[in-house]
Amino acid sequence: MKTRLFCTLTAAAAFLLASVPVFAHHSFAAEFDVKQPVTLKGTVTKVEWTNPHVWIYMDVANENGTVEHWQCENGAPNALARMGWTRNSLKVGDQITVEGFRAKNDDKTANARQIILPDGRKVFSGSAEDGGPGKAKE
Repeated sequence: MKTRLFCTLTAAAAFLLASVPVFAHHSFAAEFDVKQPVTLKGTVTKVEWTNPHVWIYMDVANENGTVEHWQCENGAPNALARMGWTRNSLKVGDQITVEGFRAKNDDKTANARQIILPDGRKVFSGSAEDGGPGKAKE
C-alpha cells in the first residue's frame, strides 16, 4: 500500500514539474497588442541570443530627434536558426528596421515580426507558435 502511494505521489510530482515550462511561456496576446503596429528604424546596441526568445536592443530616434532605447522580442533561437539566422546575423552598430507590435504596457518594448537587415533582406523574426500575426509578406 505504501509503495503504491509513493509511486502515485512521485508520478504526480513529476507531471507537475514537467508542466511548469508550459505555464511559464506566454502567448503573443498576453503581452503585445496587435492593434498597435510599430516600425522602428535604428541602430542595434545589443543582441541576446538566449532562450526562450532572442532579444534585440536598439536606439531609435523619435519624431523630435530624441534617441529612445527599444527592446524587441523575437522567436526562439532554434526557430530563428531553422530560418537561417545565426548569432552573427545582427551585429552591434547595424542599421535595421523592425516591424512588429508594441507591448500592451507601452514601455518601448515590441514583438518583432519582420526585420529588414542592413543588406535589405526582409526576414521573419517571430514565432509561428506564439499566437501572434502570421509570417511577414515578402
